[in-house]
Amino acid sequence: MALNKYDEAVRLMASGYKERFAEFVAADERVEELLMDLAAVFVTEECPIVSEDSQLDLAAELIMSVTVTSVS
Repeated sequence: MALNKYDEAVRLMASGYKERFAEFVAADERVEELLMDLAAVFVTEECPIVSEDSQLDLAAELIMSVTVTSVS
């Protein structure tokens, strides 16, 4: 399916800004807070760990394995 000129222009612009956007997102402290919240929910739902300290440690380790980057 062929893109119209508007959609093509938007895709080209997004392609030009994707690296800067990834840097902007990665530098925002709210992303880390959101990732920690999501990791805590994930660990609570998926991992049978009883200790709250262990849950937080696992959540923190999971966050360190995630990188914000642009997709080629």
